[in-house]
Amino acid sequence: MEVLEIISPIEDIEVIAVGSSIRDVERLRKTHGSGRWRKLKGRAFVRLEDGFECEAELHWYEAHGIGRMEMKIKELFD
Repeated sequence: MEVLEIISPIEDIEVIAVGSSIRDVERLRKTHGSGRWRKLKGRAFVRLEDGFECEAELHWYEAHGIGRMEMKIKELFD
């Protein structure tokens, strides 16, 4: 599920994997460029395509100088 809009700051951010521990690290480097890639997760309130707003667990990749890439919703909370 894609994130339409993040409407609050991302909180409880944790690093899941770094560098070669990321399964898709070669694809990330080819697609977005080389860097120290990290996979992270956190919680934030999001607005979905149908206008529904709720709290969600988000996962994304980021690298210094490149920024956040491929953010997706892993779980929705009431």
